[in-house]
Amino acid sequence: MKKIGFIDYYLDEWHANNYPEFIAKASEGRYKVCYAYGKIDSPLEGGMTNKAWAEEHGVELLDSIEEVVEKSDYLIVLSPDNPEMHEELCQLPLRSGKLTYVDKTFAPDKATALRIFAIAEESGTPCYSSSALRFCTEWNDIDKAAIDKIYSEGPYEFDRYGIHQIEPIVLLMNCPAKRVMALDTDKHPQVFIEFEDGRSAVVTNFYDDVTGFTHKIVNAKNESITIPVESDYFALFIDNLVKYFDSGMASVSHAQTIDVIGIIEAGTKALANPYTWYEV
Repeated sequence: MKKIGFIDYYLDEWHANNYPEFIAKASEGRYKVCYAYGKIDSPLEGGMTNKAWAEEHGVELLDSIEEVVEKSDYLIVLSPDNPEMHEELCQLPLRSGKLTYVDKTFAPDKATALRIFAIAEESGTPCYSSSALRFCTEWNDIDKAAIDKIYSEGPYEFDRYGIHQIEPIVLLMNCPAKRVMALDTDKHPQVFIEFEDGRSAVVTNFYDDVTGFTHKIVNAKNESITIPVESDYFALFIDNLVKYFDSGMASVSHAQTIDVIGIIEAGTKALANPYTWYEV
C-alpha cells in the first residue's frame, strides 16, 4: 500500500472529506490517505477542527508540511476554494521530487501559476492540476480539429466555478487563448474568449444549483451539437489521478493549466469592466 499525504489550508472541505474514500475505491486499496496537514482549522460555521477531521477520517494529523512530505509516497495539495494559498502550500511538495497533484483552482492569477510551476520544473518534481470536468467521457469522440465555436453553460459564480467550463474548452480548442471580454454582468454573466487562431468560446454562469454543465459545439459550416455533461466526472478524475500515481505521467500539460488560469484572471477583470478586451 502506498501512502498519500494531504496538504490543505483547512481540512474540513468537500474534497478532503471525499477523496480518501474515492482514492481507496478506485485503486482497490493500493493507495491510502494516511497523513494530513491543515494550516488553520475550518473558518466556516459548523466546520470541524483539523484534529476532529483527522479522527473522523482515520488519518494521522501532522504538525508541519515537512512531516507530510517526508512520510508520504505521494502528495496532494488541496485548498480548492483558496487558490491564493497554493503558492505557499506548494513550496516544499514541489521541491520534493515526489508525484504531486495540486487541486483546482491552481492559482489566483497567471503570474502565480508560472511561479508555482517554475518550482516544480527547477526541482524536477512531477505535478499537474485540473478541473474534474476535463475527464468527462463526452469529450472523447469529438473531432477537435472541426470545432469553430463553443457555447458553454454552468452553475454558480465565474471566479470559483468558471474553471469547470473553461477547462474543457481549453482541452477541446487546444490553442492558446488571446483575449477575453465580458458580455454581461447581470444574473448570468457571460465571458467571450478569443483564441489565437481566431476561434471563440462563450462561458455563461447562472447563479443557481439547477443549471447543469452543457457545451454547444459549432463547426465552420455552422453545424452544431449540444452536449450535456452526464459523466460521473469526479470518479473519472480520481481514476486519472490513480493512473498518474501508477505511471508517473501527468495527462494535463502545464501550458494548458496556465492558459486556464490566464482566462479566469482576464475574465474576472472583464466582468468588472464589461465590453473591454483583456489580454490573457
